[in-house]
Amino acid sequence: MNPRSLRSLLPVLLALALAVVLISRASSRTGAFRAAAVKIDITPDRPQQLLGYGARVSEGIHTPIHHRILALDDGRRKMVLVSTEVCLVSPSEYDRVAALVQEAHGIAPIDFLWTVTHTHSAPELGPPGMGAVYMPQRYTHEYDRAYADEVTKKLLDGIGQTLAALQPARLGVGFGTAEANINRRERTPDGKIRLGNNPQGPVDRKIGVLKFVKRDSDELIASVANYAIHATVLGGKSLLISADAPGVVSDHVEGKTGAPLLFINGAAGNVAPIYSVFPTPEEGRIDEFKTRLGDPVLAALDAIASYRDSPTLHPEEIRFETPRKEGLGWAPDMDAYTRDDEAGAPLVRMPCRSLRIDDDILIWTAPVELFCEISNSVRDASPFPFTFYFGYTNGWFGYLTTAAAFDEGGYESTVVTPFTPAVERRFTDLITDHVKGRFEAR
Repeated sequence: MNPRSLRSLLPVLLALALAVVLISRASSRTGAFRAAAVKIDITPDRPQQLLGYGARVSEGIHTPIHHRILALDDGRRKMVLVSTEVCLVSPSEYDRVAALVQEAHGIAPIDFLWTVTHTHSAPELGPPGMGAVYMPQRYTHEYDRAYADEVTKKLLDGIGQTLAALQPARLGVGFGTAEANINRRERTPDGKIRLGNNPQGPVDRKIGVLKFVKRDSDELIASVANYAIHATVLGGKSLLISADAPGVVSDHVEGKTGAPLLFINGAAGNVAPIYSVFPTPEEGRIDEFKTRLGDPVLAALDAIASYRDSPTLHPEEIRFETPRKEGLGWAPDMDAYTRDDEAGAPLVRMPCRSLRIDDDILIWTAPVELFCEISNSVRDASPFPFTFYFGYTNGWFGYLTTAAAFDEGGYESTVVTPFTPAVERRFTDLITDHVKGRFEAR
């Protein structure tokens, strides 16, 4: 072959070589997706200070509490999602545990999402963080370091078990609805806002579900249910350790399916269960949440008709900075989460996350108790057909409310927030722009 003919064939040969590489890469990814899940009991064997409401010590157990751990591997990266049945953890506790997860298992913090179900009837876990700033009178005792270490060890061991159990899997996604919650910002006759029931108030009754099944048999490996509900069926007079309504729902679904269900709370900042703050499980009709929320979760899972073999995982961090409430102190374990601007005014530095799965699923997270109007607004504006908000994730800064809530008053906007009224617009704009930008950049 003469040189001129060779030169003319060169573009064709290069194109063929590129095609072979692309086909090879695609083939290596096809069928590579794997998943596994485990459920680990973290119920203490001794009385504990309960977090939620005023300081009080447990005197018994209503239901055990657990870590539920889901591991995913798309052939390029491994991710771990944990749902723990406690009320809150400080961002510093997430940082400490995330560093141990990376050291023990090679999972970087960007690939480790740790949510809590927000039950108000579980032990304190780690340092109080901003809780001691908002309510110093509540935190006059030391937290139980031994229990925190036990929970951490069980988490690390559980992640190891889950990673070792990864198996070929497929993913399904869908939505359902349940009328198990209600807006809780009740207006009194004198015009003030208190915690109660507000049937006319905004709420989010959508259930987002993810379903992981074995590749060959479609047998269930694990599922995820995302729903907004304060875990406060049991009130401050109860001294029982309990996973509350989310735990009742998870146990009910697991009993029907035989596989772990990770309950992921949503934008529950102003959303309560329809029965709330009762002194006993019986008075709170807590078992009714099996049918009011558990059965709708099962129906949403059953309605999933198609699965994807090779979903891809694309996590990302979102940095949000906004003015800090004037005169508010700051938790000593959270120095990394504040700074002064050029004028010397203090800012809150709040890390959020997003996880894009393929081209149609977008999960976004924040370490706050978010008002549902904000999450609803982001979902309504999102170009992703499946947009889910995972609340109480990777720590807790307090409530992130609407601007209107600052005008109305009430517990969430006056006592337990580090933010100013500007936060709603700044936060909504940032997250909406992020979501739309990730859709355009797919």
